[in-house]
Amino acid sequence: MPTRATAKHPHDDAPDTAAAFHRLAALPPGPERDVLRDEIVEAWLPMADRLAGRFRSRGESFDDLRQVAALGLVKAVDRYDPELGNAFESYAVPTVTGEIKRHFRDHMWTLHVPRRVQDLRNRVRHASQDLSQTTSGRRPTVAEIAEHTDLSEEDVRTGQEALESFSALSLDAELPGSDDGYSLGDALGAPDPALDTVVDREAVKERLAALPERERAILYMRFFGDMTQSSIAEELGISQMHVSRLISRCCGRVREQVMRDGEE
Repeated sequence: MPTRATAKHPHDDAPDTAAAFHRLAALPPGPERDVLRDEIVEAWLPMADRLAGRFRSRGESFDDLRQVAALGLVKAVDRYDPELGNAFESYAVPTVTGEIKRHFRDHMWTLHVPRRVQDLRNRVRHASQDLSQTTSGRRPTVAEIAEHTDLSEEDVRTGQEALESFSALSLDAELPGSDDGYSLGDALGAPDPALDTVVDREAVKERLAALPERERAILYMRFFGDMTQSSIAEELGISQMHVSRLISRCCGRVREQVMRDGEE
């Protein structure tokens, strides 16, 4: 005798829980409702695991993806209204997928990136994948991606930069082509202490120029000619004590004037 065709769900992991959802909607809050809710969630967990598996190759562990997908499933169960007439799967799939994508957007970036930039990154990435099928042998241009996505070329460039910002490179990472252990950190510059000297010289230049000629000469011989006080005294025909007093007085006066200038 002929066999009667049985209705099939879109996927093997889509159980028939229509009646259970109608019962759930009719039950008041309480232990009985909680038990039925948990049974529905458990029945649909294989579907959530399948959706999580689509994101395996994006740098997150599958166990963490399963947990995120399960959270999205719980939200879908709690928000689903069977009276609207839509199948639960058609509501749950985008809800679970959206929860996983939100997890990547909010938690998987090494550096904090604004959500707008993350969205630009995703749009540029998808557009690049689509256009690569029609631009064989080369990468899509910025103009082509902008036309495909209705974005400005500036936004496309921002999205392309974000494509390289999903994870940070360790400063201990060895530089490409280096076989002597030379790392990225070794290539970074350091503050130049001479910069402070430049600032100080510019600050005192005007005040030094206003000193009497003999005092300027003494400071030049001491600090630029590296002469001792005794040598300066012999050069000018004055006592070493007098040279010491002149240097102290000049330095104190210039320092006081520069500090006063900085407060104005």
